[in-house]
Amino acid sequence: MFEVTVEDSFAAGHYLRNYRGKCENPHGHNYKVRVTLAGTELDKAGLLLDFKDLREVMKPVIDRLDHQMINEIEPFTNLNPSAENLAKYFYDETNSRLHSSTNGRVRVKTVTIFETDTTTATYSE
Repeated sequence: MFEVTVEDSFAAGHYLRNYRGKCENPHGHNYKVRVTLAGTELDKAGLLLDFKDLREVMKPVIDRLDHQMINEIEPFTNLNPSAENLAKYFYDETNSRLHSSTNGRVRVKTVTIFETDTTTATYSE
């Protein structure tokens, strides 16, 4: 199995519903997102996926959230914008885009969201 990983970042605000504590109030993070892909077959150039192509797959997802209040963006108008739910959102969105562009040859293995330098949530299937 081959794997490639790209990290990118975005800044956004959010607040947690059904939570008691500081995070129930609107606040912001400088998020980092790490996406790891997996696949058994390389392309003709010997790549699982070019790093720049993975960045292009991630870009629309990041651009949608960057400098926004996440609670005001679907599906987070109802879904709590926790780091765990953001990790699954990135997983689903990037996996869908990859499936289309690689005909299923490459899939997302894991997505890790960093809310801070020392706190993360990861989603995988």
